[in-house]
Amino acid sequence: MDAVSGNGHAMAVTAPSKALWAAEVPRAAWMAATWWRHRAALAAAPRGDGRPVLLLPGLFNSDRSNAVMRRFLTRLGYRAEGWGLGRNLGAKTVGAEGEALIARVAALAAAAGPVTLIGVSLGGIMARLVAHQRPDLVREVITVSSPFAGSGRATNVWRAFEWVTGERLDDPAVLARSARIAGALPVPATAIWSRSDGLVAGSICHDAACRAIEVRSSHLGVQMKPEVLLAIADVMGDDHAS
Repeated sequence: MDAVSGNGHAMAVTAPSKALWAAEVPRAAWMAATWWRHRAALAAAPRGDGRPVLLLPGLFNSDRSNAVMRRFLTRLGYRAEGWGLGRNLGAKTVGAEGEALIARVAALAAAAGPVTLIGVSLGGIMARLVAHQRPDLVREVITVSSPFAGSGRATNVWRAFEWVTGERLDDPAVLARSARIAGALPVPATAIWSRSDGLVAGSICHDAACRAIEVRSSHLGVQMKPEVLLAIADVMGDDHAS
Protein backbone atom coordinates (compact mmCIF):
# COMPACT_ATOMS: atom_id res chain seq x y z
CA MET A 1 0.00 0.00 0.00
CA ASP A 2 1.36 3.42 -0.94
CA ALA A 3 0.83 6.80 0.60
CA VAL A 4 -0.35 9.68 -1.56
CA SER A 5 1.44 13.01 -1.74
CA GLY A 6 -0.21 16.42 -1.92
CA ASN A 7 0.08 16.46 -5.72
CA GLY A 8 -1.76 13.17 -6.01
CA HIS A 9 1.27 11.02 -6.85
CA ALA A 10 1.80 7.74 -5.01
CA MET A 11 4.76 7.57 -2.66
CA ALA A 12 6.33 4.28 -1.72
CA VAL A 13 6.36 3.68 2.03
CA THR A 14 9.89 3.00 3.21
CA ALA A 15 11.31 1.28 6.27
CA PRO A 16 12.12 3.38 9.36
CA SER A 17 15.41 5.25 9.34
CA LYS A 18 18.67 3.77 10.54
CA ALA A 19 18.61 6.25 13.43
CA LEU A 20 15.25 4.98 14.67
CA TRP A 21 16.42 1.41 14.16
CA ALA A 22 19.59 2.03 16.19
CA ALA A 23 17.56 3.61 19.01
CA GLU A 24 15.30 0.57 19.49
CA VAL A 25 17.26 -1.13 22.29
CA PRO A 26 18.04 1.97 24.40
CA ARG A 27 14.44 3.21 24.08
CA ALA A 28 13.07 -0.16 25.17
CA ALA A 29 15.54 -0.26 28.07
CA TRP A 30 14.49 3.22 29.22
CA MET A 31 10.84 2.24 29.07
CA ALA A 32 11.50 -0.81 31.22
CA ALA A 33 13.56 1.22 33.72
CA THR A 34 10.83 3.84 34.16
CA TRP A 35 7.83 1.49 34.06
CA TRP A 36 7.29 1.82 37.81
CA ARG A 37 6.26 5.45 37.39
CA HIS A 38 3.02 4.36 35.75
CA ARG A 39 1.82 1.82 38.32
CA ALA A 40 -0.87 4.11 39.73
CA ALA A 41 -2.33 4.84 36.29
CA LEU A 42 -2.30 1.14 35.39
CA ALA A 43 -4.03 0.25 38.66
CA ALA A 44 -6.79 2.75 37.82
CA ALA A 45 -7.52 1.27 34.37
CA PRO A 46 -11.15 0.30 33.59
CA ARG A 47 -12.18 -3.04 35.07
CA GLY A 48 -12.78 -6.03 32.83
CA ASP A 49 -15.92 -8.09 32.31
CA GLY A 50 -14.44 -11.59 32.32
CA ARG A 51 -14.43 -12.03 28.56
CA PRO A 52 -11.84 -14.37 26.98
CA VAL A 53 -8.77 -12.67 25.54
CA LEU A 54 -6.07 -14.41 23.52
CA LEU A 55 -2.63 -12.79 23.24
CA LEU A 56 -0.58 -13.46 20.10
CA PRO A 57 3.21 -12.81 20.18
CA GLY A 58 5.38 -11.25 17.51
CA LEU A 59 7.88 -12.87 15.17
CA PHE A 60 10.06 -15.51 16.88
CA ASN A 61 8.54 -14.64 20.27
CA SER A 62 6.55 -16.89 22.57
CA ASP A 63 3.89 -16.31 25.23
CA ARG A 64 6.66 -15.16 27.57
CA SER A 65 6.92 -11.90 25.60
CA ASN A 66 3.31 -11.07 26.50
CA ALA A 67 3.58 -11.97 30.19
CA VAL A 68 3.26 -8.36 31.41
CA MET A 69 0.18 -7.73 29.27
CA ARG A 70 -1.39 -11.00 30.37
CA ARG A 71 -0.89 -10.21 34.07
CA PHE A 72 -2.26 -6.70 33.56
CA LEU A 73 -5.43 -7.88 31.81
CA THR A 74 -5.93 -10.70 34.31
CA ARG A 75 -5.75 -8.23 37.19
CA LEU A 76 -8.38 -6.11 35.46
CA GLY A 77 -10.73 -9.09 35.39
CA TYR A 78 -10.35 -10.52 31.90
CA ARG A 79 -9.74 -14.17 31.10
CA ALA A 80 -6.41 -13.51 29.39
CA GLU A 81 -4.55 -16.46 27.90
CA GLY A 82 -1.44 -17.03 25.83
CA TRP A 83 -1.77 -18.69 22.48
CA GLY A 84 0.06 -21.84 23.62
CA LEU A 85 1.68 -22.51 20.23
CA GLY A 86 5.30 -21.86 21.13
CA ARG A 87 7.45 -19.42 19.18
CA ASN A 88 5.82 -17.51 16.36
CA LEU A 89 7.50 -18.84 13.24
CA GLY A 90 4.74 -17.71 10.92
CA ALA A 91 3.01 -20.34 8.83
CA LYS A 92 5.31 -22.99 10.32
CA THR A 93 3.52 -22.42 13.63
CA VAL A 94 -0.07 -21.57 12.71
CA GLY A 95 -0.49 -23.09 9.23
CA ALA A 96 -0.66 -21.30 5.89
CA GLU A 97 -4.26 -20.26 6.56
CA GLY A 98 -3.95 -20.13 10.34
CA GLU A 99 -5.41 -23.59 10.93
CA ALA A 100 -3.62 -24.30 14.23
CA LEU A 101 -4.41 -20.85 15.58
CA ILE A 102 -8.05 -21.08 14.53
CA ALA A 103 -8.32 -24.38 16.42
CA ARG A 104 -6.94 -22.67 19.53
CA VAL A 105 -9.39 -19.77 19.21
CA ALA A 106 -12.27 -22.18 18.57
CA ALA A 107 -11.50 -24.14 21.73
CA LEU A 108 -11.45 -20.97 23.83
CA ALA A 109 -14.63 -19.64 22.22
CA ALA A 110 -16.43 -22.92 22.85
CA ALA A 111 -15.67 -22.60 26.55
CA ALA A 112 -16.15 -18.87 27.07
CA GLY A 113 -17.73 -17.20 24.02
CA PRO A 114 -16.30 -15.04 21.22
CA VAL A 115 -12.68 -14.12 21.82
CA THR A 116 -10.92 -10.76 21.83
CA LEU A 117 -7.66 -11.20 19.92
CA ILE A 118 -4.72 -8.96 20.79
CA GLY A 119 -1.76 -9.43 18.49
CA VAL A 120 1.68 -7.84 18.64
CA SER A 121 3.46 -7.21 15.31
CA LEU A 122 3.20 -10.47 13.31
CA GLY A 123 0.75 -11.73 15.94
CA GLY A 124 -1.61 -8.92 14.99
CA ILE A 125 -1.46 -9.91 11.34
CA MET A 126 -2.38 -13.45 12.35
CA ALA A 127 -5.24 -12.15 14.51
CA ARG A 128 -6.66 -10.40 11.46
CA LEU A 129 -6.32 -13.61 9.43
CA VAL A 130 -8.37 -15.52 12.01
CA ALA A 131 -11.01 -12.79 12.09
CA HIS A 132 -11.38 -12.97 8.31
CA GLN A 133 -11.51 -16.77 8.31
CA ARG A 134 -13.78 -17.27 11.34
CA PRO A 135 -15.52 -14.04 12.40
CA ASP A 136 -18.01 -16.13 14.39
CA LEU A 137 -15.22 -16.92 16.88
CA VAL A 138 -13.92 -13.38 17.30
CA ARG A 139 -15.38 -10.52 19.34
CA GLU A 140 -12.83 -7.91 18.26
CA VAL A 141 -9.23 -7.53 17.12
CA ILE A 142 -6.63 -5.22 18.63
CA THR A 143 -3.30 -5.01 16.84
CA VAL A 144 -0.14 -3.51 18.33
CA SER A 145 2.56 -2.28 15.93
CA SER A 146 1.36 -4.77 13.30
CA PRO A 147 2.33 -3.89 9.69
CA PHE A 148 -0.79 -5.33 8.04
CA ALA A 149 -1.67 -2.40 5.77
CA GLY A 150 1.31 -2.32 3.41
CA SER A 151 4.34 -4.10 2.01
CA GLY A 152 6.48 -6.10 4.39
CA ARG A 153 9.48 -4.42 2.79
CA ALA A 154 8.51 -1.21 4.59
CA THR A 155 10.12 -2.78 7.65
CA ASN A 156 13.64 -3.43 8.86
CA VAL A 157 12.83 -7.05 9.64
CA TRP A 158 11.59 -8.43 6.33
CA ARG A 159 14.75 -10.47 5.75
CA ALA A 160 14.42 -11.95 9.24
CA PHE A 161 10.78 -12.74 8.48
CA GLU A 162 11.72 -14.63 5.33
CA TRP A 163 14.52 -16.51 7.11
CA VAL A 164 12.44 -17.49 10.16
CA THR A 165 9.22 -18.37 8.35
CA GLY A 166 10.63 -19.85 5.14
CA GLU A 167 8.17 -17.70 3.15
CA ARG A 168 9.04 -15.07 0.56
CA LEU A 169 7.20 -11.77 0.53
CA ASP A 170 6.93 -11.88 -3.26
CA ASP A 171 5.41 -15.37 -3.34
CA PRO A 172 1.97 -15.13 -5.01
CA ALA A 173 0.34 -17.12 -2.20
CA VAL A 174 1.86 -14.84 0.45
CA LEU A 175 0.82 -11.74 -1.49
CA ALA A 176 -2.75 -13.03 -1.81
CA ARG A 177 -2.94 -13.84 1.89
CA SER A 178 -1.52 -10.42 2.80
CA ALA A 179 -4.11 -8.67 0.63
CA ARG A 180 -6.89 -10.60 2.34
CA ILE A 181 -5.53 -9.74 5.78
CA ALA A 182 -5.37 -6.05 4.88
CA GLY A 183 -9.05 -5.99 3.91
CA ALA A 184 -11.62 -4.42 6.22
CA LEU A 185 -12.45 -6.80 9.06
CA PRO A 186 -15.97 -8.13 9.68
CA VAL A 187 -15.51 -7.50 13.43
CA PRO A 188 -14.54 -4.36 15.40
CA ALA A 189 -10.86 -3.56 14.96
CA THR A 190 -8.39 -1.25 16.65
CA ALA A 191 -4.80 -0.60 15.58
CA ILE A 192 -2.27 0.81 18.03
CA TRP A 193 0.74 2.24 16.20
CA SER A 194 3.75 4.53 16.49
CA ARG A 195 5.30 6.80 13.88
CA SER A 196 8.60 6.54 15.80
CA ASP A 197 8.72 2.73 15.51
CA GLY A 198 12.22 1.71 14.51
CA LEU A 199 11.39 -1.66 12.96
CA VAL A 200 8.16 -1.20 11.00
CA ALA A 201 6.76 1.86 9.25
CA GLY A 202 3.97 3.23 11.43
CA SER A 203 1.90 4.21 8.41
CA ILE A 204 1.31 0.56 7.49
CA CYS A 205 0.19 -0.38 11.02
CA HIS A 206 -3.27 1.18 10.66
CA ASP A 207 -5.80 2.12 8.01
CA ALA A 208 -9.07 4.01 7.58
CA ALA A 209 -11.19 0.90 8.17
CA CYS A 210 -10.28 0.52 11.85
CA ARG A 211 -9.97 2.65 14.95
CA ALA A 212 -6.38 3.93 15.12
CA ILE A 213 -4.60 4.97 18.31
CA GLU A 214 -1.18 6.55 17.99
CA VAL A 215 1.39 6.12 20.74
CA ARG A 216 5.03 7.12 21.02
CA SER A 217 7.04 3.93 21.34
CA SER A 218 9.84 1.77 20.08
CA HIS A 219 8.87 -1.56 18.54
CA LEU A 220 10.83 -3.65 21.02
CA GLY A 221 8.86 -3.96 24.22
CA VAL A 222 5.84 -2.09 22.85
CA GLN A 223 3.50 -4.69 24.38
CA MET A 224 4.79 -3.73 27.85
CA LYS A 225 4.59 0.05 27.42
CA PRO A 226 2.14 1.53 29.96
CA GLU A 227 0.60 3.83 27.32
CA VAL A 228 -0.18 0.79 25.17
CA LEU A 229 -1.61 -1.23 28.07
CA LEU A 230 -3.86 1.68 29.05
CA ALA A 231 -5.01 2.11 25.45
CA ILE A 232 -5.97 -1.56 25.30
CA ALA A 233 -7.84 -1.32 28.59
CA ASP A 234 -9.71 1.76 27.37
CA VAL A 235 -10.71 0.11 24.08
CA MET A 236 -12.01 -2.97 25.85
CA GLY A 237 -13.70 -0.87 28.51
CA ASP A 238 -15.49 1.19 25.83
CA ASP A 239 -16.68 -2.02 24.19
CA HIS A 240 -17.95 -3.32 27.55
CA ALA A 241 -19.75 -0.05 28.30
CA SER A 242 -21.49 -0.07 24.91
